[in-house]
Amino acid sequence: MIYNIYHKTTFHYQSMVSYSHNIARLKPIESEHQKLLSYSMSVVPCEYESHQFFDIFGNNNTHLVIREPHQELSVIGESKVEILEEKIQEKIDIFRSKTVLYGDTLERLSKFHIDDIEAKQFLFESKLIPTKSQKIKEYALESFSKERSLFEATEEFMGRIFRDFEFVSGFSDITTPVENIFEAKKGVCQDFAQFAISALRSIGLSAKYMSGYIETLPPDGKEKLFGADASHAWFAVYIPDIGWAEFDPTNNMIPQEQHILLGSGRDYYDISPLKGVVRSSGGSHLGVMVDVRRDVQRVMTQTQNQFQSQF
Repeated sequence: MIYNIYHKTTFHYQSMVSYSHNIARLKPIESEHQKLLSYSMSVVPCEYESHQFFDIFGNNNTHLVIREPHQELSVIGESKVEILEEKIQEKIDIFRSKTVLYGDTLERLSKFHIDDIEAKQFLFESKLIPTKSQKIKEYALESFSKERSLFEATEEFMGRIFRDFEFVSGFSDITTPVENIFEAKKGVCQDFAQFAISALRSIGLSAKYMSGYIETLPPDGKEKLFGADASHAWFAVYIPDIGWAEFDPTNNMIPQEQHILLGSGRDYYDISPLKGVVRSSGGSHLGVMVDVRRDVQRVMTQTQNQFQSQF
């Protein structure tokens, strides 16, 4: 499946900004099941200088320096991404067929193993994700026992979050503590992802925050409005000798062809789409517009080619 993605982030400042440094993360990563076919970025006002780099988590970053005075900063990322459904399904089949127990994983992560070094940085609490809540730990352990498959237990845990928590837009923001989300049992996708990560780390597992997009469809008979989508978040848990298994608690599903990965990190701060430092006074207002839609023309061409190849 091929998707066209439009992501616009805008900052409106109360006072004139004379100078700013920014980090933009709007370029999707590439992986064994995700190909980046094209990407472009536009910045208004135009950047004085910029350069791209990969961070420690493998995310695409662009450093922007703006020297032109402004009261509004707009950064638009446009990308075309191909999701390889067969590769994703192969990986999911491996996770389901190879049983790795929760107890064996705890023992493995408690010792040194060369293959686990990268994953171990996701064992510990981070700025937005604490791991010391006993109540959250007890909630997680309802799904986990040492003799149970780690993948199976995490899938059940995901389903419990979906059933127990209510999606309520506007209830929280990025600074809302995980403990508050757990107590209220409501929030949005980033809250559910960060709560899940907090719970999994509290019981000794490596878990990371996955940020990207998900395809949404309009009601039957309705046309999809441009900019009606939003960023999405889910989580991944590390299973030794296999890799990272992804779970979407907001939708109670294993991410497949409708999920497009922008990047990952310890929590939201590691993969926020745009952040920076400005020389100004007063506050600011953030605006975001996202559009994700299938490349219909490309899909039609592929279908025609497959049909012709049969004759």
